[in-house]
Amino acid sequence: MPLDQTFLDRILEIVGAAGCVSTPGDMAPFLTEERGLYKGRAALVVRPASTQEVADVVKACAAARIPVVPQGGNTGLCGGAVSAEGEIVLNLGRMNKVRAIDPENFTITVEAGCILADIQDKADAASCLFPLSLGAEGSCQIGGNLSTNAGGVNVLRYGNARDLVLGLEVVLPDGRIWNGLRALGKDNTGYALRQLYVGAEGTLGIITAAVLKLFPKPHDTATALCALTKLEAATKLLNRARAVSGDAVTAFELIPRIGLEMCSRHIAGVTDPFEEAYPWYVLVEFSSSRPDAAIRASFDALLEQAFEEDIIANAVIAESEAQANMLWRMRESLPEATKHEGVSIKHDVSVPISRVPELITRGMALIEQHFPGSRPVPFGHVGDGNIHFNVSQPIGANADAYRALWTDMNRVVHDLVVSMNGSISAEHGIGLLKVEEMKHYKDAVEVDLIRRIKRALDPDNLMNPGKVID
Repeated sequence: MPLDQTFLDRILEIVGAAGCVSTPGDMAPFLTEERGLYKGRAALVVRPASTQEVADVVKACAAARIPVVPQGGNTGLCGGAVSAEGEIVLNLGRMNKVRAIDPENFTITVEAGCILADIQDKADAASCLFPLSLGAEGSCQIGGNLSTNAGGVNVLRYGNARDLVLGLEVVLPDGRIWNGLRALGKDNTGYALRQLYVGAEGTLGIITAAVLKLFPKPHDTATALCALTKLEAATKLLNRARAVSGDAVTAFELIPRIGLEMCSRHIAGVTDPFEEAYPWYVLVEFSSSRPDAAIRASFDALLEQAFEEDIIANAVIAESEAQANMLWRMRESLPEATKHEGVSIKHDVSVPISRVPELITRGMALIEQHFPGSRPVPFGHVGDGNIHFNVSQPIGANADAYRALWTDMNRVVHDLVVSMNGSISAEHGIGLLKVEEMKHYKDAVEVDLIRRIKRALDPDNLMNPGKVID
């Protein structure tokens, strides 16, 4: 759908030629969705270089009644940055400055287009830690991380993205700029407006900058891969780890045997570190900002206790940073490894930590009952109750025929999750993919409140329409 020339001239006037992408070849990377489930069809990609430019573009869109799809690194997994005909993509990638860093206040102020790994590096250079860490950190942008309330491997210790932000700068649907960039640990002056925009996926406004929390840099770390014969032992090990370490557990990640095998087959440098095969593995990491914290002594005490109580059957302890990186490579490359095994129907779910073994056991039984031959690969963040209950296609199956089972399999898995007081989206958001699922499962009062907030802040439905709430 072509845009009005007057509107195009106004956008060009605001952002200049460097900020307009209009040819099909140049637009393609901004219209390609990570999983290949959707294809964007925007009329224009706009790349502003400042908050004022974002505001002016949004004002022009509001006046012309043209919907805006905010986009960061375009690494989302639920179609939250997918555009439709007649919409424009507003990509924040050119807004990538670190505006300020205050190690004494343990804060860093960044623009929305900053790559997550770059923020981690800036914090590290200041002898601090920004703990948000996930597989796409080399390309995802902090604006998208906040808009989807990203999780990752360190949530157990430091919390989700929501817990790491103190202040925001947001361009509202009418083009006004809300400057909430406060670097305050305490601010009790009314509603915490920033929390409206974290997790809203760009449906209420566009995050253009944020004040983020930093933490003391870890100087003592211990990492081990523990082998389990019983899934139920995972949560027991977590409880022991938290108690023995003084709650210094940074990460606690579950890997199934099938996942380790897939990584060994398809990922260079990944091999099984054990001579014997075990059904389950847990990657455990302790860390402390004190160089003399005796983390390794606590780690050894945990493993000794776990062996004595028959919680773990074996363990490999990283004796160097390189060995720790090798163990982490196994966990972090698991999503990539499953791609080589055909179609994977994914479920990003959470339940209370104590019920994670039950979720996996019952879920695997249901998959075998309803979809024989399908291969469950449940893995992820046991420490915060978030399991990626992904199911790979049967060996030799037709990919398209298996992909057609997506809705039916979602219903089986999500019914189980909700019956256990869990969530159908733990860290990936709703986007386009789960709009109907959220409507199906979420309490009617909650859905009504979400819709009321959307109508109040974006009455013309111009901010990322069709995402989160229809």
